[in-house]
Amino acid sequence: MADSISNTQPEAPGSIAQERRLLGEVPGPRSRALQERRMTVVARGVGSSLPVYIQDACGAILRDVDGNQLIDLGSGIAVTGIGHAVPAVSRAIAEQAERFVHTCFMITPYEGYLEVCEQLAQLTPGRHEKRSALFNSGAEAVENAVKVARYATGRQAVVVLEHAYHGRTNLTMALTAKHQPYKAGFGPFAPEVYRVPASYPLRDPDGMTGEEAAARALGKVALQVGSESVACVVVEPIQGEGGFVVPAPGFLPALSRWCQEHGALLVADEVQTGFARSGDWFASDHEQVVPDLVTTAKGIAAGMPLAGLTGRAELMDAVHVGGLGGTFGGNPVACAAALASIDTMRAGDYPARARKIELVSEPYLAGLAKTCPAVAEVRGRGAMLAMELVRPGTLEPDAALAQAVARACLTEGVVVLTCGSFGNVIRLLPPLSIDEALLVEGLEVLASVVERLAS
Repeated sequence: MADSISNTQPEAPGSIAQERRLLGEVPGPRSRALQERRMTVVARGVGSSLPVYIQDACGAILRDVDGNQLIDLGSGIAVTGIGHAVPAVSRAIAEQAERFVHTCFMITPYEGYLEVCEQLAQLTPGRHEKRSALFNSGAEAVENAVKVARYATGRQAVVVLEHAYHGRTNLTMALTAKHQPYKAGFGPFAPEVYRVPASYPLRDPDGMTGEEAAARALGKVALQVGSESVACVVVEPIQGEGGFVVPAPGFLPALSRWCQEHGALLVADEVQTGFARSGDWFASDHEQVVPDLVTTAKGIAAGMPLAGLTGRAELMDAVHVGGLGGTFGGNPVACAAALASIDTMRAGDYPARARKIELVSEPYLAGLAKTCPAVAEVRGRGAMLAMELVRPGTLEPDAALAQAVARACLTEGVVVLTCGSFGNVIRLLPPLSIDEALLVEGLEVLASVVERLAS
């Protein structure tokens, strides 16, 4: 890997210069007009974090309808990991669309679906024999993971963690921890879901190790659920919407050992962490954890809707024929995009690129942690980085500051996202293809904003 990040894709992205450019205020008049129009036709429950309407996107730049060019440090929530409008992916989409767009794999199958499953077998953790099924979204993949786990084990209980996020379907809302906005008013939820404490080093007792955090969680399982009743433990190797919480070392391996000892399955929700985002192909790889089932989506297909569930062959094959599927699951155009995206990640060694992004970002984020009392912690792995904001001298979350930082960055041409159970975390998910100079410029804007607003 070179000492600097450069655009080493087989082909440079298309027509938008990779530079921040502000032609006026953000959001501009056309974005504001579209926002007014939206209010008359789009359901209020569909939210948008940033009221800027995008016309074009390329590489790591978003161009809005007013001509402003924004540095994208969000990647559509970790979806466009290889960047926007990568020519190889666009070609693959167009070529497949010219051949056919849909037949339904459950009616008349096609090779692209098989090829994606072959790639998932190669890339996901473990060298055991695997099978996969393809879906449309991460929530669908997680829901089907629970179906497989219950069917294969003959058990019902599902164990999840505090601060978890797994989706918006009825079952995945039950798995998700945060009440507002994901669950409020939508119950009742699916039964037999049990929540135990996660490893959250910033907020855990001082000195608590990963093994101790796991023992705390698993003690509650034994007491409140019964180990013999657990079908699966569903975990995000790095919690996403919950705040980019990286568990203490040893936490995930301890959960994995417990599952093996008690006949439960470990389900790794790698929807946000997968496909090179964390500096490994999958975040489970960091501690050599081999899950029984792995869910994927987001970064798999460069923006096309595709998700996967991959697991041990004997588990995935336990389900009766017809028990898994969906009309659009594994759409051929989405499969073509996934194959081109994976080829791009392989050719460019994108896990190494993610690690380099972390190295480049560290001085800026660590500097803020040292000089700004409102920054309680900087954390993350690879190109999945975050800072948690609090009221100085306390661990009291400051969600208002996080929102103000995101809005101020936007007005200066940089897109950053918020997250966290308390809404007080700024998260960075830059495209792994971002040029180093562009990344540094975005980080400088972020640092300036935090220093100004948190002083």
